[in-house]
Amino acid sequence: MKKTAWGMPMTGRSALRAIVAAGLGLGLFSTGAAWAQDAGGCPNIPADSGLTWEYRGNGEMDFCRALRNDGSEAFGLYIAKKTPFTPKSGKRAETGHIDGQEVIWYRGELAGKPDIQVRETLLPLADGRVAHIWMQASNAQELGQVIRQAETMQFPATRLSSK
Repeated sequence: MKKTAWGMPMTGRSALRAIVAAGLGLGLFSTGAAWAQDAGGCPNIPADSGLTWEYRGNGEMDFCRALRNDGSEAFGLYIAKKTPFTPKSGKRAETGHIDGQEVIWYRGELAGKPDIQVRETLLPLADGRVAHIWMQASNAQELGQVIRQAETMQFPATRLSSK
């Protein structure tokens, strides 16, 4: 599966149009655009995780990247009413829990990078939006570590779905 420059999966023309429209509305494609350093609409992660949030958003969507100390992305999430990711049952990989809710991690792929392990999931939120969470890893050990880090996220009580 192809990814955008900021790590989001692209799955079809309608998804690409939605991503481009959101990016243009946020100024993501402007030269030299800096990411806000506050957590904005991102969930909480433990202070000792070694991760910091890179955030961009507006009233309708939040885009968050969990960055390691070296600046590389551990995982990312896109929170909106609709996301470009549609889970396919044949791609189920692992199950886990994020903030008390069970999630199913789905396998993905990167065009031209068959050795990279990709996982994605969806997490419904109480405000009617959904969090699309994705990650990439070079091997199974790194993938397990990143999944464990992602599963430490806690969403504000007003945002997490009770489903």
